[in-house]
Formats: sequence, C-alpha cells, structure tokens
Amino acid sequence: MEQSSLTTKPASGELDAQLEAHRPELTAYCYRMLGSPFEAEDAVQETFLRAWRSYEGFEGRSALRSWLYRIATNVCLDMLQGRERRARPMDLGPAQEPVASNLSTLPEATWIQPAPDSVVAADGDPAEVAATRETVKLAFVAALQHLPPRQRAALILCEVLRWKASEVAELLDTSVASVNSALQRARATLSASNASAEGQSPALSAEDEELLARYVEAFERYDMETLTALIHEDATQSMPPYSLWLSGRDDILRFWVGPGAGCRGSRVVPTVAANGSPAFGQYRPKESGHGYEPWALQVVELSGGRIVELTFFLDTETLFPLFGLPLEFDS
Repeated sequence: MEQSSLTTKPASGELDAQLEAHRPELTAYCYRMLGSPFEAEDAVQETFLRAWRSYEGFEGRSALRSWLYRIATNVCLDMLQGRERRARPMDLGPAQEPVASNLSTLPEATWIQPAPDSVVAADGDPAEVAATRETVKLAFVAALQHLPPRQRAALILCEVLRWKASEVAELLDTSVASVNSALQRARATLSASNASAEGQSPALSAEDEELLARYVEAFERYDMETLTALIHEDATQSMPPYSLWLSGRDDILRFWVGPGAGCRGSRVVPTVAANGSPAFGQYRPKESGHGYEPWALQVVELSGGRIVELTFFLDTETLFPLFGLPLEFDS
C-alpha cells in the first residue's frame, strides 16, 4: 500500500486536499459495505470529520490511506450496528405471479440502491476498470450484505482491494488467523450466492450497444414481439420498493401488458452506467395525457446477446438527480 505519512498537521487546505484525494476509493468501499450511495457519502463525510478531529494523534505512525480505511471501517460498522441488511427483492422470497395483488411495498432502507459508475468504479487501466465493475454489480453488492459486517470488511479489503491479511488484521485489531478464518467463511457464503470478486466485466461491445438500442426502441413502441426476441427466456425483473420479483420472460411480458400497462408510450433516456451496467431513465405518460412523469431508473444486465435481468428502481425523486436525470420531461 502507498505510504503517505505525515508527522505534523498540515495547513487546512493541504489536509483537505489530501483527504479528498482518497474520497473516490473510500466512497466505493463504503458503498460495498452499506449498499447505498447516499449512506456511503455520509460515511465518507463522517470519516473525514473524525480524521480532522483526531489528526493530532495520528502522528504518521501508518500510511494516511490505511488510517483513513480504519476510520471508514469503524464508521460503517457503527452505521450497520443493530439494523437489517439491505437486499434485492429476490433475496427476500420466491418469484411471484405477475398480478397487481402481489404489489406490496417495503421501506427504502430495505433495498440495495444503485450507484453511478462515476461514484463507485475506478478509472485507469482497462483491466482494473473491468475488475472493479464486477465488484459493484448489484448482485455482488447484495451478496456482500449477507456477510456479518466485520467479515464483510475483511472480504472487501482482501478480495476486492487486494490488501494483505496482515494489513487487514492490523486494521481490524485482530489476528491474521482470524482474518483468514473470516475470509474462508465469507467465500463460502458468496459461493452459495453464485457471487465472486473474481472475474471481469468488459466494456459493452458494438453488439451489446445495438441490442440496447433495439431494446429502447422496442420498449418505447411497446413492441412485445421484438422484446420477446431480446429478453432471455430465463430473465428476471424486480421493481424496488415492491417486494414482487418476476422469473422468466413470459411473466415479465405478462406484467408489462397487465399491471404495468401504464408504461405503454414511455420515453427511455440513456444515462450513466449504474453498478457497471447500462442504465436508463424511464418517463411514463402522465394520466392527464400531457407530458411525462419520471417512473423508473432501469438497470439492464446483458449476457450472451440477450437481456437477462431488469431492475426498475422506482424511487425517482431520490435517484434521478444522482444520475443526472431531470425530474421534468415534456417532449
């Protein structure tokens, strides 16, 4: 790890600059820990406040980066104490029939929230970017929430950030043996969820871009025949804050022409990627017949030339500004 040690407290602006240089990676770390970009931002702000207050006692005994990760970890552990884990609808129960009576909502704090790639994905070397994108996928972040908080921190630090077990043991005030044991249990849990920090998610190919363009066009036309050809027969769909999720293309399309028929005539606007996946702002026609209203942030997963997962995040008032999407759409 880098060694940026200081023995005297720098001037205010200098310390601010040093802290800010670590904001992107700390935000990504806290997001993986907490499952919410807003909570991650709060955690990083609290980390910087604690760093300011305790800097006189830091005395450069370790790298500044290591020290900040120690503080950020403690902030996240404090925030996670005594609360339920965030999840995706498929983590909470089986798929259900695509009928309106199954549309029940749960509080915002129940759900994994999406994050723009600009917040949680690294820039730089293409291989590093591809590896980072895999570890912020919605499914992976959701799988992390199954781990006890300290186990979660150990796995992220070792498997995602590539810290040594000895470094993580020092950060967590525990032994190397305890860290290795925690990693073994965490890997077993992730394996049961078919999630892994290994592997890479390459950038979208020209074929993928064409598939997405065809999807947007077909969705705006509400062309079920074309959509049938684009969506994998085993695809899934979820719609937080609804606990309902759907398994299989047939049920997805039944929902779209049934309880979801109000989406007919929507406009779909590309936005920045979310959690390493393509994302779109969906604006549904207003009931008055004049203009459109924000309806969902769509996050689309692709595999093998088909759409394999659709997540419609309906908390547009919170999420659209985060993704640079307007809350008004008239044309």
